[in-house]
Amino acid sequence: MTPDPIAHGGALADAIARHGGAPSEWLDLSTGISPFSLPLPELPADVWRRLPEPAETRRVCELAQRHYGASVLPVAVPGTQAAIQLLPWLTPHASQVAIVSPTYGEYERSYRRMDIAVEPVKTLEASAATQTLAVILANPNNPDGRETMRDDIFGFARAHRHRLVIVDEAFADMRQDLTMTGAAGMEPNLVVMRSFGKFFGLAGVRLGFVFAEPRLASILTERMGPWAVSGPALAIAAHAFSRIDLIAELRRKIEAAQAMTRSALNKALVTIVGETALFFYCEVSDGAAVREVLASHKVLVRAFDHSPTRIRIGLAPDELSAVRLRETLRLAGARAT
Repeated sequence: MTPDPIAHGGALADAIARHGGAPSEWLDLSTGISPFSLPLPELPADVWRRLPEPAETRRVCELAQRHYGASVLPVAVPGTQAAIQLLPWLTPHASQVAIVSPTYGEYERSYRRMDIAVEPVKTLEASAATQTLAVILANPNNPDGRETMRDDIFGFARAHRHRLVIVDEAFADMRQDLTMTGAAGMEPNLVVMRSFGKFFGLAGVRLGFVFAEPRLASILTERMGPWAVSGPALAIAAHAFSRIDLIAELRRKIEAAQAMTRSALNKALVTIVGETALFFYCEVSDGAAVREVLASHKVLVRAFDHSPTRIRIGLAPDELSAVRLRETLRLAGARAT
């Protein structure tokens, strides 16, 4: 039996089917993707007509290595979601893995699909008490923004060399102090995943990078097969990584949007219990109910079955959107705390 799909943010079409309206009428704050996209270059026709050369992939991986401050060349993947599906192949003899939870549901799905048991743990250190051969940690975590300090991850990896430590840094672009990309590959049991689309506001490009020692990297490369990443995705990434000025401007825009969104939540008397640079995790009395009230006013946020009193809210891109968020949250005030 095929399991039910996991609910994700960005399900705007479903919200429209339920509440009506055109896409342009909605304020979609249901994802952790930057509301600002890096300007795209004009791509040559050959990028679309031919398969990418290995040299093009290597060049982008070299640029990614520099951009993320890594010690090894990464494996380019068609989105970190694709890499998550391949994680079980990195520990083929494991019967059980630990996942620091609650977190992104696709980790558990990928292991259970391979008949590997999953042990949820509250912290990275708590996984030491399990018999697992791998532990997965999102840092910062989705959806609550929980952070694990770099020294703690490094110390754990050193103390538990028999365990594969997989760190998903999809939301770490604005937190260079947390990243483990410099240690991945140098520490043979450390794997770090980075998402391209979230920070650059280009999730539709479907691109990510995995940093790991050569044996593990070769497993991922072999499992994906040739031409895993499209030529247009590689060309866009090469442009993005080369434009330090545009990257700096994106950072400024994200910081401003984060400040506007925080102000809107504070003025609406909504309690922030966690955050990253790209979303806020908020305490409410009934997450599903608040989500429905907001959706009736065409503002889309995320609610969670595993944390029914919490909602996740992405960044309002401008002052008008921030005011709209504030006022719709006030309308849902009977349910928000």
